[in-house]
Amino acid sequence: MRPWRARATGASGAAGIIAPLPHPLVTPLPPALGPVVSELIDLLALERLEDNLFRGQSRDIGTKYVFGGQVLGQALAAAQATLDKSRHAHSLHAYFLRAGDIEHPIVYDVDRTRDGGSFSVRRVTAIQHGKVIFFCAASFQDDEPGAEHQLGMPEVPQPEDIAPAPPVPAEVMATLPTKVQRWLQRGGPFEFRHVYPRDELNPPKRPPYQQVWFRLRESTGPIPTALHQALLAYASDFHLLGTATFPHGISYYQPNVQMASLDHALWFHRPFRADEWLLYSIDSPSSQGSRGLARGQIFDRNGRLVASTAQEGLIRVMPDPATTRTAATKE
Repeated sequence: MRPWRARATGASGAAGIIAPLPHPLVTPLPPALGPVVSELIDLLALERLEDNLFRGQSRDIGTKYVFGGQVLGQALAAAQATLDKSRHAHSLHAYFLRAGDIEHPIVYDVDRTRDGGSFSVRRVTAIQHGKVIFFCAASFQDDEPGAEHQLGMPEVPQPEDIAPAPPVPAEVMATLPTKVQRWLQRGGPFEFRHVYPRDELNPPKRPPYQQVWFRLRESTGPIPTALHQALLAYASDFHLLGTATFPHGISYYQPNVQMASLDHALWFHRPFRADEWLLYSIDSPSSQGSRGLARGQIFDRNGRLVASTAQEGLIRVMPDPATTRTAATKE
């Protein structure tokens, strides 16, 4: 969708001509780009309603509500669109307040909090049905040299040495909700290869850490850094909170498990490409009070630490109806 803006009215009060307004994420894409990846990029290219007001569509990925990564990516894209200088995001801190409605668009209201000599700050509020469902603050910085260090990347097999996940057996697929079936059959815009795969339908108990290679399923060619950052914001919400369920032998796919992101932090350290393999190394230091905390480090395949994440989320285990019925029968 092409973004548009109405020019200011003149002294006579007559309306100005409607003119296209450039958006930093709108860029020519390879003509052969497949529908799944191009749909995600279109999702991040918001419709501009006013200088600081944007509208984004939602995509059904099989979840009951809007996927948190979608809101993160769109909020960052909205903030990026208000920058007058070529500054890049270095951090984003967000809170999820209400579940998003997949069937309706989301409006993003950007506050240009500060534009300093080296840094810019934006606050973004996401609104749906007249209520705030999400807000975040994002900070941007000019490229600047300085002292560098980083922790090393874990020693793991290369993505080419890890077999892609096998398809879900037909008899198992038939037991899943229709939305989940559609998502699994179609496949998402990102490819994931787990270093230590886990059966999410029958999860065993194991220590709370994992490593996952991921990348866009197709090469995008030359696109702006801002778009790579928005794509990574989207992908960073996958597999993060789930790591906190590992010691408990539960997963999001189980009908009696309720999970939702409460907050999300993302730091960008070094340049990267979302269509090249990245390693997501995740651990969960604590889970308590129906909340789990997870932390992630994202490396490129050369071992450079390109981003870090942290998230706390709701993990609520409801009584299993089948177990409850069985217990009641025995009584």
